[in-house]
Amino acid sequence: MEQIMAGKVEERMPSVREVAALMGVNPNTVVRTFDHLQANEIIFQRRGVGYFVGADARERILAEQRREFLEDDLPVIRKRINALGITIEELTKHLQQ
Repeated sequence: MEQIMAGKVEERMPSVREVAALMGVNPNTVVRTFDHLQANEIIFQRRGVGYFVGADARERILAEQRREFLEDDLPVIRKRINALGITIEELTKHLQQ
C-alpha cells in the first residue's frame, strides 16, 4: 500500500513475479492481493501490459485506512484511555504537542 500511495497515477506496477520475489511470498498470494486491489479500484489491469495505479488510488486507500482507524483502532484506544483515567484535557494537550 505504501508503494501505491507514493506512486504516480497510472504508473505501472511491478509484475506478480517481481512482487513475489521481492517480498518472498508465493505468487498466488500476490495474485489474490492484486485481485483485491483491483476489486477495490485501487489498481487496474491493461491486458498484456500489466497492472497500473488507479487515478484515485491514494484517496481510496486513505478512506479505507480512516474507516479502519475509526471503527477498529479508536474503540480500543478509547477503552485504554478510560481504563487509565486520562482526561480529555490531558489527551488534547499531548495531541497538540
